[in-house]
Amino acid sequence: MTSKLNIGILGAGGFANFAAKSFLKVEGIKIIAVTDINESAAKATANDLDAKVYKNYQDMLQDDTINLIYIATPPFLHYSQSKLALEAGKHVICEKPAALKAEEAEELAAYAKSKEFLYVVNLMQRYNPLYKIVDQIIKENILGEFLHGFFENYASDEKLTKEHWFWDEDKSGGIFIEHGVHFFDMFEGWLGSGKLVSAIQSQRANVSQKIVDRVQATVSYKDSFVNFYHGFNQPQILDRQELRLQFEKGDITLFEWVPVKMRINALLTHQQRIDLESKLEYCILEQHNPAGQENQKVVGNFKTICFDEFVTIDYGTAAEKSNRYEEIVIAMIVDQWKWIKDKSHCRIITEDNAVKSLQIAEAAAKAATFI
Repeated sequence: MTSKLNIGILGAGGFANFAAKSFLKVEGIKIIAVTDINESAAKATANDLDAKVYKNYQDMLQDDTINLIYIATPPFLHYSQSKLALEAGKHVICEKPAALKAEEAEELAAYAKSKEFLYVVNLMQRYNPLYKIVDQIIKENILGEFLHGFFENYASDEKLTKEHWFWDEDKSGGIFIEHGVHFFDMFEGWLGSGKLVSAIQSQRANVSQKIVDRVQATVSYKDSFVNFYHGFNQPQILDRQELRLQFEKGDITLFEWVPVKMRINALLTHQQRIDLESKLEYCILEQHNPAGQENQKVVGNFKTICFDEFVTIDYGTAAEKSNRYEEIVIAMIVDQWKWIKDKSHCRIITEDNAVKSLQIAEAAAKAATFI
């Protein structure tokens, strides 16, 4: 596996097809086989990828030419399918979540570690260049202490029919588990381990079946907290996401669920502004205070804040959206393959991310009260 990585695809949906084509842009990676309970979907994906079709998963796992299994099936299958792959001696990359229960994710992670197999959930948000910029700003304390944050997800349900497995909590785990793990993981990466404070959920009215379409959780990080809201009830044209972190000397806002745009409002010294612009490569800068007004002082959080400039910096555009998803999926597979080849390589995401993000999500799902 030093020069080639052969992958078997389990689940022939649209995202699996997209991810597989992204994988193939990495030299040395080949898609060997595809399997799905929908044989026609498997054949269509296999034809696209020049791969063979296996009628069932067990047969694919017996193929000794396959090094890694990529799993893109509904969440209720992830635990059992990952376990079978690991027991068959395969490395595993699974779509989120790892499982419907945190204890199952813990079991998979422990087994993979004991065998030195790769086991990771595709929490690819940490590979986003914007994620890394925010991480640098926090670590360098450019904006002071973190005070508050939120993630608001106004998502579309236009393609989610009443019969879709997404609404069935026995299959999806519910919104916190199926979708929320991405954002619990992002904030933990920035702020450290979080602890659930409270959670609520709301059920859609005027339908015969139980459909929970809105959830909200509050998670504490040290002495601050973050609100997470997910609502799946928008037409596609209104689908939008916004994530904000507030600090003592300003705030950062990221746009889209895979962020492609960022806005920073900040009180900075001249040197801090220069350093920040150097991290962004290109940006649009707006000055809010008159030129020449240096060494200004204001008070917030019982602290004196000294600054030279009050600025708004815009970075990134919506035009990058089509390429960003592919970019971070490629970065993820490259990172994980490096570890397969060299166990001393320090990965950006590991099996621990799968476990910790699911622990918070499961806690929120269990604690959520109806309103």
